[in-house]
Amino acid sequence: MPPSQANYAPSLDKLIKSLKSQPYEASIEALIFLLKRRQVKGDDCAVATAHILLQVVARSKWHDVDQLLGRVQSVGSRLARAAPHEPVIGNIVRRVLGLIRDEATEDRNNADDLGSDSASDIQSLAPTNPPPQRPAPTPVLMRSNTAAPGGLQVSKSMFNILSAATAADTPMTGASTPLSQAQPASVHALRTEVINGIEEIMDEIQQADDQIASFADIQIHPGEYVLAYQPTKTVERFLIKAATRRRFTVFIASIDPIEPGSGEKPYAALRKKLNSHGVTTINLASNGLMAYIPRVNKVIFGAKVIYQNGGLLVDSGACIAAQAAREFLKPVIVLGAIYKFCPEDPSDEAVISELGNPSSFVSYADGPEVEALDIENTVTDYIPPSLVEVYITNLGPQTRHHLASILADHYKVEDIGYSLHDGEV
Repeated sequence: MPPSQANYAPSLDKLIKSLKSQPYEASIEALIFLLKRRQVKGDDCAVATAHILLQVVARSKWHDVDQLLGRVQSVGSRLARAAPHEPVIGNIVRRVLGLIRDEATEDRNNADDLGSDSASDIQSLAPTNPPPQRPAPTPVLMRSNTAAPGGLQVSKSMFNILSAATAADTPMTGASTPLSQAQPASVHALRTEVINGIEEIMDEIQQADDQIASFADIQIHPGEYVLAYQPTKTVERFLIKAATRRRFTVFIASIDPIEPGSGEKPYAALRKKLNSHGVTTINLASNGLMAYIPRVNKVIFGAKVIYQNGGLLVDSGACIAAQAAREFLKPVIVLGAIYKFCPEDPSDEAVISELGNPSSFVSYADGPEVEALDIENTVTDYIPPSLVEVYITNLGPQTRHHLASILADHYKVEDIGYSLHDGEV
């Protein structure tokens, strides 16, 4: 059973180990419990979701592609509804759905090729000049009606799949061929391929920060002044990587309150690492960063989610820093791995800010002074795409105009419109 402490946040390694040790359905319920209590959040949600979906593929019973897609959609919806403010869960679910469709389509094409080859072999064995009284037997073509015209090679791009489907006049969703009608080895092969694909997604997630950091020395130049607002782990690794080859100054803006009696300033560990490389760090309160914006050369954010239109879901207060940077013509650099790219396209009004615990900023021990107040502590902000200069991903720097092709390569149109938030948990 998950721990009952509200402030308990398991490390990622312990979380995955705990989920592996539990029965299939119990591991799903355990993760839902932790997601609801916000004990698993951020990047850990992506890895945990991928692990659970791997268990769905490996341990649940299914006999064809439709059943497998349905199970992944069902479990993915339960996880997404447990943490509606973590869009990366939906991203991973859609990535896995697309992976299943790709592998099923590839298996079907391979089976068609095998059938065509077998027919050719039979034809080659037929007599060239058969006697009139004994005509050569007509070769039987295996599944010849399902092959694409002209031996068309189908790319894994979403738009190419749709184009090929129209040309062949056959559905290319990957779910139209029940594997229960094929040999049992087909189900086993598909299961193995999908598991390997999910493991590759997990490796991608875990390696993304290092890959993003490899572009740090290109973006940060010697002598620059960089503003990092509420630096995430991705931003921290990016700055530390740049510090190994550059000497610059970092303004660290934060709204995190200092724990009573601790005396420790926010991001003390980051400041210590940067200082050890000769980088100067200056702590700023979020309400005082406006005075320093004219001096900085660039502003860096870590994105929780990058939407289809290029907008960002970030920590609360970051939008003000981005607007100030635009006012003074300072570039805004966003760090975000490919798995954080969300195919949804919300407007400013459609993004609902997540609310946090206000007791960190207002003490209810004051009694009558706060009794009549209605206090909200928003923990996320939406930054419109017009305020962003460049996106640094694990595939390299990208502009807003390249985001559509990235999304097309990683999501299927049939999965983009699928709602993960319908129903109740």
